[in-house]
Amino acid sequence: MAYRYASNPGDAEDIAQDALLRAWRRRSTLRDAGSRNQWLAAIVRNEAFRQHARVRPDPTEKIELREGAEDERVLAAVELADLHAALAGLNERDRRILEMKYEEDLTQGTIARRLGIPEGTVKVRLHRARNKLRLLYAGASATG
Repeated sequence: MAYRYASNPGDAEDIAQDALLRAWRRRSTLRDAGSRNQWLAAIVRNEAFRQHARVRPDPTEKIELREGAEDERVLAAVELADLHAALAGLNERDRRILEMKYEEDLTQGTIARRLGIPEGTVKVRLHRARNKLRLLYAGASATG
């Protein structure tokens, strides 16, 4: 009987099992033993409606999420390689000032004191080095 309401045999088995379990638990509600088949049919029908109303998780979401994470790792590795290629294209002075700012996390004032140059010069060099890096990175990304 559950096959009438199911789209596949697995769903029909689930409906039948849940219906029988519900019927067993609610067996005290059967008033007339002669109408047992109609009573059970109503339980199966209601269980089928419950089955169709349940929100089932989409298994493809987990697969796509897992594959997406792998794609993100590959993309991050490619971007890191592009960044290293762009950094290698900078002259030593520009590369060093960017390293001091972003790898050593130094302030512009500290960089100025270390290099023995005015803070305004550090600001200008950082600005120019970032612009060069941006252009080189865009070129590395486009060719990669």
